[in-house]
Amino acid sequence: METKMIRLTILGGLAATAIAAAAIVVSAPVSAQGPAPAGGFYDLSGEYAPRYHEDQPERIPGPEIADYLGLPISEAARVHGDSWNASILTLPEHQCKPHPADYAPRGPANLRIWKELDTASQRLIAFHTHISWQAPERTIWMDGRPHPPEYAAHTWQGFSTGRFEGDILTVTTTHLKLGWIRRNGIPRSDLATLTEHYYRHGDVLTLVSIINDPVYLTESFIRTTNWVADPRQQIAPYPCDAVVEIDRPQGVVPHHLPGTNSFIPEFGTKHGIPIEATRGGAETQYPEYQLKLQSMPKPQK
Repeated sequence: METKMIRLTILGGLAATAIAAAAIVVSAPVSAQGPAPAGGFYDLSGEYAPRYHEDQPERIPGPEIADYLGLPISEAARVHGDSWNASILTLPEHQCKPHPADYAPRGPANLRIWKELDTASQRLIAFHTHISWQAPERTIWMDGRPHPPEYAAHTWQGFSTGRFEGDILTVTTTHLKLGWIRRNGIPRSDLATLTEHYYRHGDVLTLVSIINDPVYLTESFIRTTNWVADPRQQIAPYPCDAVVEIDRPQGVVPHHLPGTNSFIPEFGTKHGIPIEATRGGAETQYPEYQLKLQSMPKPQK
């Protein structure tokens, strides 16, 4: 009888331990370092049509030359922008470039998101995206894999890993090749890190992107972008063939030597904005800068 009681006590203790362990597993949040279980994530899959109510002149027709207002750029970025010549886009090697991952949502960006699941476990492996302009596709790994070493190849889309913070998908991207922050010559270096937060309210998908660049930015640069769910959307193919648009001697690259770009004052003069303000810098991205603008001389047309 005593032996039986001991055995029942041991079995009861094991059962209680098993139940407690199961409760911990069920109640524990999804780890940022491990794969999300089935049903443990907010599914952002779908077709999304972009909205351009924010920054439309910059995102569609394109920014004006030397408009650096509101950008926390370094002096190196400013010199790069002043040296940039729009004619560089006529060179064959520049004609079919896709926007990099940090800028792609800002352009013509009809967006498709779909998920990849492991068949056996139904765990989330990755989200994939496709964007209409130049048809770049991106993988956001959700299975806990680490980022590659610094010497790994840098690409237009970089290497992205994601995790859920509640219903917000937070994505970290490294290994981006040299890109651009604004399409008027303001660059983004290959040492930059991109952090993104995707969240959805009803049919509206919002992206908050944060760029940190030790070379061309002195502070974090933050932008937001919106889409609306469009289940009838069809994204067309985007074939692109490079051609010789202008016959130039071999090796010629359109540019402006330092101090020779006569177009720099045009933006400020056209809009009555002090030239100093158009040169950008971290100070110009804050609302308080409007007070300083009031005491600065405006350019004469």
